[in-house]
Amino acid sequence: VKENLTVETLPLRIEGREMKRLRNKEISSVKVVWGGSAGEYVTWELESKFRESYPELFP
Repeated sequence: VKENLTVETLPLRIEGREMKRLRNKEISSVKVVWGGSAGEYVTWELESKFRESYPELFP
């Protein structure tokens, strides 16, 4: 826990992928498992943005 009472979480692994079609576009999302001292939780993130921030999680 930091001084401002926030908890740092890091991505642990990618559990899945999903493609969504929006009109003329396809958007790729990844299901990310996050973890830290507060426990684990899962969110869907845009693959392109997530790949920029955490390239080590992609083969």
